Amino acid sequence: MGAVNPGRRLAVLAVCALAVALAAPWIGYGATPPAAAFAPFSGTADAEIFWRFRVPRVLLGFLAGAGLAAAGAAFQAMFRNPLATPFTLGVSSGAAFGAALSIQLGLPAAILWLPGGAVCALAGALLAILIVYGLARSHPERSIAVLLLAGVALSFFFSSLLLFLHYLADFTRSFLIVRWLMGGLQKTDGFAGVLALAPFVASGSAIILAFTHELNLLATGEDLAASRGVGVRRVQAVLFFAVSLMVGGIVALCGPIGFVGMMVPHMCRLAVSPNNRLLVPASLLAGGAFLAACDAFARTIIAPAEIPVGVITALLGGPFFLWLLAGRRRRDRVPGEDPA
Repeated sequence: MGAVNPGRRLAVLAVCALAVALAAPWIGYGATPPAAAFAPFSGTADAEIFWRFRVPRVLLGFLAGAGLAAAGAAFQAMFRNPLATPFTLGVSSGAAFGAALSIQLGLPAAILWLPGGAVCALAGALLAILIVYGLARSHPERSIAVLLLAGVALSFFFSSLLLFLHYLADFTRSFLIVRWLMGGLQKTDGFAGVLALAPFVASGSAIILAFTHELNLLATGEDLAASRGVGVRRVQAVLFFAVSLMVGGIVALCGPIGFVGMMVPHMCRLAVSPNNRLLVPASLLAGGAFLAACDAFARTIIAPAEIPVGVITALLGGPFFLWLLAGRRRRDRVPGEDPA
Protein backbone atom coordinates (compact mmCIF):
# COMPACT_ATOMS: atom_id res chain seq x y z
CA MET A 1 0.00 0.00 0.00
CA GLY A 2 1.39 3.38 -1.00
CA ALA A 3 1.99 6.23 1.35
CA VAL A 4 -0.96 8.43 2.21
CA ASN A 5 -0.89 11.76 0.35
CA PRO A 6 0.08 14.62 2.71
CA GLY A 7 -2.90 16.63 1.47
CA ARG A 8 -5.23 13.84 2.59
CA ARG A 9 -3.51 13.74 5.96
CA LEU A 10 -4.11 17.46 6.30
CA ALA A 11 -7.78 16.95 5.45
CA VAL A 12 -8.09 14.22 8.08
CA LEU A 13 -6.41 16.51 10.60
CA ALA A 14 -8.91 19.27 9.76
CA VAL A 15 -11.82 16.91 10.41
CA CYS A 16 -10.28 15.80 13.73
CA ALA A 17 -9.68 19.42 14.79
CA LEU A 18 -13.30 20.30 13.97
CA ALA A 19 -14.50 17.31 15.97
CA VAL A 20 -12.45 18.40 19.01
CA ALA A 21 -13.75 21.97 18.74
CA LEU A 22 -17.35 20.74 18.60
CA ALA A 23 -16.95 18.24 21.44
CA ALA A 24 -14.92 20.35 23.88
CA PRO A 25 -17.76 22.67 25.04
CA TRP A 26 -19.75 19.64 26.20
CA ILE A 27 -16.92 18.41 28.43
CA GLY A 28 -16.79 19.69 31.97
CA TYR A 29 -18.33 19.50 35.41
CA GLY A 30 -22.05 18.91 35.02
CA ALA A 31 -23.75 17.92 31.79
CA THR A 32 -25.44 20.54 29.63
CA PRO A 33 -28.71 19.33 28.12
CA PRO A 34 -28.72 19.65 24.31
CA ALA A 35 -32.01 21.50 24.47
CA ALA A 36 -30.35 24.23 26.54
CA ALA A 37 -27.35 24.45 24.23
CA PHE A 38 -29.50 25.02 21.17
CA ALA A 39 -31.67 27.57 22.91
CA PRO A 40 -29.13 30.28 23.79
CA PHE A 41 -31.78 32.92 24.41
CA SER A 42 -33.94 30.81 26.69
CA GLY A 43 -32.50 32.50 29.76
CA THR A 44 -31.85 29.25 31.64
CA ALA A 45 -28.72 28.73 33.74
CA ASP A 46 -27.54 25.88 31.50
CA ALA A 47 -27.77 28.06 28.39
CA GLU A 48 -25.95 30.88 30.18
CA ILE A 49 -23.08 28.60 31.20
CA PHE A 50 -22.79 27.00 27.77
CA TRP A 51 -22.84 30.14 25.62
CA ARG A 52 -21.23 32.65 27.97
CA PHE A 53 -18.42 30.51 29.38
CA ARG A 54 -17.85 27.17 27.68
CA VAL A 55 -18.12 28.08 23.98
CA PRO A 56 -16.01 31.29 24.28
CA ARG A 57 -13.45 29.41 26.35
CA VAL A 58 -13.06 26.69 23.72
CA LEU A 59 -12.80 29.28 20.95
CA LEU A 60 -10.21 31.26 22.93
CA GLY A 61 -8.19 28.12 23.60
CA PHE A 62 -8.40 27.05 19.94
CA LEU A 63 -7.19 30.47 18.76
CA ALA A 64 -4.35 30.57 21.30
CA GLY A 65 -3.19 27.04 20.51
CA ALA A 66 -3.34 27.65 16.77
CA GLY A 67 -1.30 30.84 17.05
CA LEU A 68 1.34 29.33 19.35
CA ALA A 69 1.77 26.26 17.13
CA ALA A 70 2.06 28.32 13.93
CA ALA A 71 4.55 30.62 15.66
CA GLY A 72 6.62 27.61 16.72
CA ALA A 73 6.69 26.24 13.17
CA ALA A 74 7.80 29.63 11.81
CA PHE A 75 10.55 30.14 14.41
CA GLN A 76 11.89 26.60 14.02
CA ALA A 77 12.26 27.16 10.28
CA MET A 78 13.60 30.71 10.55
CA PHE A 79 16.18 29.86 13.23
CA ARG A 80 16.89 26.38 11.81
CA ASN A 81 16.54 25.09 15.36
CA PRO A 82 13.98 22.36 16.18
CA LEU A 83 13.99 23.41 19.84
CA ALA A 84 12.96 27.01 19.14
CA THR A 85 9.65 28.04 20.71
CA PRO A 86 7.41 31.12 20.47
CA PHE A 87 8.92 32.29 23.77
CA THR A 88 12.54 32.09 22.55
CA LEU A 89 12.88 35.85 22.05
CA GLY A 90 11.83 37.02 25.51
CA VAL A 91 8.27 37.95 24.52
CA SER A 92 6.75 35.78 27.23
CA SER A 93 9.03 37.17 29.95
CA GLY A 94 8.29 40.75 28.89
CA ALA A 95 4.55 40.09 28.95
CA ALA A 96 4.81 38.36 32.34
CA PHE A 97 6.66 41.35 33.79
CA GLY A 98 4.04 43.74 32.41
CA ALA A 99 1.18 41.73 33.90
CA ALA A 100 2.94 41.38 37.27
CA LEU A 101 3.64 45.12 37.33
CA SER A 102 -0.04 45.89 36.73
CA ILE A 103 -1.00 43.59 39.62
CA GLN A 104 1.59 45.09 41.95
CA LEU A 105 0.61 48.68 41.12
CA GLY A 106 -3.11 47.91 41.32
CA LEU A 107 -3.88 49.40 37.91
CA PRO A 108 -7.51 49.64 36.71
CA ALA A 109 -9.28 46.37 35.97
CA ALA A 110 -10.07 47.52 32.42
CA ILE A 111 -8.22 49.78 29.98
CA LEU A 112 -9.73 50.52 26.57
CA TRP A 113 -12.33 47.75 27.04
CA LEU A 114 -9.58 45.18 27.69
CA PRO A 115 -8.39 43.75 31.01
CA GLY A 116 -5.78 46.07 32.53
CA GLY A 117 -3.38 43.18 33.06
CA ALA A 118 -3.66 42.18 29.40
CA VAL A 119 -2.89 45.72 28.22
CA CYS A 120 0.20 45.91 30.45
CA ALA A 121 1.29 42.42 29.39
CA LEU A 122 1.04 43.42 25.73
CA ALA A 123 3.06 46.56 26.47
CA GLY A 124 5.76 44.41 28.11
CA ALA A 125 5.82 42.09 25.11
CA LEU A 126 6.16 45.05 22.73
CA LEU A 127 9.04 46.41 24.81
CA ALA A 128 10.82 43.05 24.58
CA ILE A 129 10.25 42.91 20.81
CA LEU A 130 11.70 46.39 20.25
CA ILE A 131 14.77 45.74 22.43
CA VAL A 132 15.59 42.42 20.77
CA TYR A 133 15.09 43.74 17.26
CA GLY A 134 17.12 46.87 18.03
CA LEU A 135 20.03 44.72 19.18
CA ALA A 136 19.77 42.53 16.08
CA ARG A 137 19.78 45.58 13.79
CA SER A 138 23.08 46.66 15.34
CA HIS A 139 24.68 43.40 14.11
CA PRO A 140 23.08 42.77 10.68
CA GLU A 141 25.72 40.25 9.66
CA ARG A 142 24.75 37.99 12.58
CA SER A 143 21.08 38.92 13.02
CA ILE A 144 19.73 35.42 13.74
CA ALA A 145 22.42 34.63 16.31
CA VAL A 146 21.96 38.02 17.95
CA LEU A 147 18.17 37.58 18.04
CA LEU A 148 18.54 34.30 19.90
CA LEU A 149 21.18 35.54 22.33
CA ALA A 150 19.35 38.80 22.99
CA GLY A 151 16.10 36.93 23.55
CA VAL A 152 17.68 34.58 26.08
CA ALA A 153 19.42 37.44 27.90
CA LEU A 154 16.23 39.51 27.96
CA SER A 155 14.27 36.55 29.31
CA PHE A 156 16.67 36.29 32.24
CA PHE A 157 16.50 40.04 32.83
CA PHE A 158 12.70 40.19 32.88
CA SER A 159 12.60 37.05 35.03
CA SER A 160 14.85 38.80 37.55
CA LEU A 161 12.55 41.83 37.58
CA LEU A 162 9.59 39.49 38.01
CA LEU A 163 11.22 37.88 41.05
CA PHE A 164 11.84 41.35 42.49
CA LEU A 165 8.17 42.30 42.06
CA HIS A 166 7.13 38.96 43.51
CA TYR A 167 9.26 39.59 46.60
CA LEU A 168 7.72 43.04 47.11
CA ALA A 169 4.13 41.85 46.66
CA ASP A 170 1.84 41.02 49.56
CA PHE A 171 0.22 37.60 49.89
CA THR A 172 -2.82 38.36 47.73
CA ARG A 173 -0.89 39.97 44.89
CA SER A 174 1.78 37.28 45.06
CA PHE A 175 -0.94 34.65 44.62
CA LEU A 176 -2.42 36.52 41.65
CA ILE A 177 1.00 36.79 39.99
CA VAL A 178 1.69 33.08 40.42
CA ARG A 179 -1.71 32.09 39.05
CA TRP A 180 -1.26 34.34 36.02
CA LEU A 181 2.16 32.83 35.32
CA MET A 182 0.60 29.37 35.16
CA GLY A 183 -1.39 30.37 32.08
CA GLY A 184 -5.05 29.57 31.71
CA LEU A 185 -8.44 30.32 30.24
CA GLN A 186 -10.39 30.40 33.49
CA LYS A 187 -11.33 34.08 33.33
CA THR A 188 -13.18 33.76 30.03
CA ASP A 189 -16.49 35.62 30.28
CA GLY A 190 -18.30 36.10 27.00
CA PHE A 191 -16.75 36.61 23.59
CA ALA A 192 -14.74 39.76 24.42
CA GLY A 193 -11.48 37.82 24.79
CA VAL A 194 -12.10 35.91 21.56
CA LEU A 195 -12.77 39.11 19.64
CA ALA A 196 -9.66 40.75 21.15
CA LEU A 197 -7.37 37.80 20.31
CA ALA A 198 -8.74 37.02 16.84
CA PRO A 199 -7.02 39.96 15.04
CA PHE A 200 -3.61 38.97 16.49
CA VAL A 201 -3.92 35.32 15.45
CA ALA A 202 -5.57 36.02 12.09
CA SER A 203 -2.99 38.61 10.99
CA GLY A 204 0.01 36.69 12.31
CA SER A 205 -1.12 33.40 10.80
CA ALA A 206 -1.90 35.03 7.45
CA ILE A 207 1.62 36.49 7.25
CA ILE A 208 3.22 33.16 8.16
CA LEU A 209 1.12 31.38 5.51
CA ALA A 210 2.15 33.98 2.94
CA PHE A 211 5.84 33.28 3.64
CA THR A 212 5.82 29.47 3.71
CA HIS A 213 7.91 29.26 0.52
CA GLU A 214 10.52 31.60 2.04
CA LEU A 215 10.45 29.58 5.28
CA ASN A 216 11.27 26.41 3.33
CA LEU A 217 14.29 28.14 1.83
CA LEU A 218 15.38 29.76 5.12
CA ALA A 219 15.28 26.34 6.77
CA THR A 220 18.02 25.20 4.36
CA GLY A 221 20.26 28.18 5.10
CA GLU A 222 20.40 31.94 4.57
CA ASP A 223 22.95 31.74 1.73
CA LEU A 224 20.86 29.31 -0.30
CA ALA A 225 17.71 31.35 0.36
CA ALA A 226 19.46 34.53 -0.83
CA SER A 227 20.71 32.75 -3.96
CA ARG A 228 17.09 31.84 -4.76
CA GLY A 229 16.03 35.48 -4.64
CA VAL A 230 14.75 35.72 -1.06
CA GLY A 231 15.27 39.06 0.66
CA VAL A 232 16.52 37.37 3.80
CA ARG A 233 16.69 40.40 6.11
CA ARG A 234 13.31 41.72 4.99
CA VAL A 235 11.59 38.35 5.38
CA GLN A 236 13.17 37.79 8.79
CA ALA A 237 12.08 41.23 9.99
CA VAL A 238 8.48 40.80 8.79
CA LEU A 239 8.19 37.32 10.31
CA PHE A 240 9.87 38.41 13.54
CA PHE A 241 7.43 41.26 14.14
CA ALA A 242 4.33 39.38 12.95
CA VAL A 243 5.01 36.27 14.99
CA SER A 244 6.19 38.15 18.08
CA LEU A 245 3.14 40.44 18.09
CA MET A 246 0.85 37.43 17.73
CA VAL A 247 2.56 35.64 20.61
CA GLY A 248 2.47 38.84 22.68
CA GLY A 249 -1.29 39.11 22.17
CA ILE A 250 -1.80 35.46 23.12
CA VAL A 251 0.31 35.74 26.27
CA ALA A 252 -1.37 39.00 27.24
CA LEU A 253 -4.84 37.42 27.17
CA CYS A 254 -4.10 33.83 28.22
CA GLY A 255 -0.85 33.97 30.15
CA PRO A 256 2.34 32.10 29.23
CA ILE A 257 1.17 28.67 28.02
CA GLY A 258 4.38 26.84 27.26
CA PHE A 259 5.50 23.97 25.04
CA VAL A 260 2.56 24.11 22.59
CA GLY A 261 4.74 25.85 20.00
CA MET A 262 7.47 23.24 20.39
CA MET A 263 5.45 20.02 20.56
CA VAL A 264 2.76 20.53 17.93
CA PRO A 265 5.00 21.42 14.92
CA HIS A 266 7.13 18.34 15.57
CA MET A 267 4.08 16.10 15.73
CA CYS A 268 2.76 17.64 12.51
CA ARG A 269 6.09 17.07 10.74
CA LEU A 270 5.82 13.37 11.54
CA ALA A 271 2.09 13.12 10.80
CA VAL A 272 1.70 15.38 7.76
CA SER A 273 4.82 16.82 6.13
CA PRO A 274 7.96 18.87 6.90
CA ASN A 275 7.04 21.17 3.99
CA ASN A 276 5.97 24.47 5.56
CA ARG A 277 3.22 24.89 2.96
CA LEU A 278 1.51 21.94 4.66
CA LEU A 279 3.17 22.15 8.07
CA VAL A 280 1.89 25.64 8.95
CA PRO A 281 -1.81 24.88 8.20
CA ALA A 282 -1.43 21.55 10.00
CA SER A 283 0.11 23.29 13.01
CA LEU A 284 -2.75 25.81 13.10
CA LEU A 285 -5.34 23.02 13.17
CA ALA A 286 -3.47 20.67 15.50
CA GLY A 287 -2.39 23.46 17.87
CA GLY A 288 -5.95 24.68 18.29
CA ALA A 289 -7.30 21.17 18.85
CA PHE A 290 -4.44 20.29 21.21
CA LEU A 291 -4.93 23.28 23.53
CA ALA A 292 -8.73 22.93 23.48
CA ALA A 293 -8.38 19.26 24.45
CA CYS A 294 -5.82 20.07 27.17
CA ASP A 295 -8.15 22.70 28.61
CA ALA A 296 -11.09 20.27 28.59
CA PHE A 297 -8.92 17.80 30.50
CA ALA A 298 -7.73 20.53 32.90
CA ARG A 299 -11.27 21.55 33.87
CA THR A 300 -12.44 17.93 34.25
CA ILE A 301 -9.68 15.96 35.98
CA ILE A 302 -10.31 17.40 39.48
CA ALA A 303 -13.78 18.87 38.88
CA PRO A 304 -15.36 21.01 40.21
CA ALA A 305 -11.91 22.58 40.72
CA GLU A 306 -9.76 23.40 37.67
CA ILE A 307 -6.08 23.11 36.82
CA PRO A 308 -4.57 25.96 34.77
CA VAL A 309 -4.03 24.62 31.26
CA GLY A 310 -0.43 25.87 31.31
CA VAL A 311 0.29 23.28 33.99
CA ILE A 312 -1.02 20.49 31.74
CA THR A 313 1.03 21.58 28.72
CA ALA A 314 4.15 21.88 30.91
CA LEU A 315 3.63 18.36 32.26
CA LEU A 316 3.40 17.08 28.69
CA GLY A 317 6.16 19.31 27.34
CA GLY A 318 8.90 18.30 29.76
CA PRO A 319 8.98 14.60 28.78
CA PHE A 320 8.48 15.55 25.11
CA PHE A 321 11.54 17.82 25.28
CA LEU A 322 13.64 15.01 26.75
CA TRP A 323 12.36 12.58 24.10
CA LEU A 324 13.28 15.10 21.41
CA LEU A 325 16.80 15.48 22.77
CA ALA A 326 17.21 11.70 22.97
CA GLY A 327 15.96 11.32 19.41
CA ARG A 328 18.41 13.95 18.15
CA ARG A 329 21.26 12.13 19.88
CA ARG A 330 20.32 8.86 18.17
CA ARG A 331 20.08 10.57 14.76
CA ASP A 332 23.38 12.40 15.22
CA ARG A 333 25.30 9.28 16.29
CA VAL A 334 27.71 8.03 13.62
CA PRO A 335 26.79 4.51 12.36
CA GLY A 336 29.02 1.94 14.01
CA GLU A 337 30.11 4.35 16.71
CA ASP A 338 30.51 2.92 20.19
CA PRO A 339 27.63 4.31 22.29
CA ALA A 340 29.96 4.54 25.27
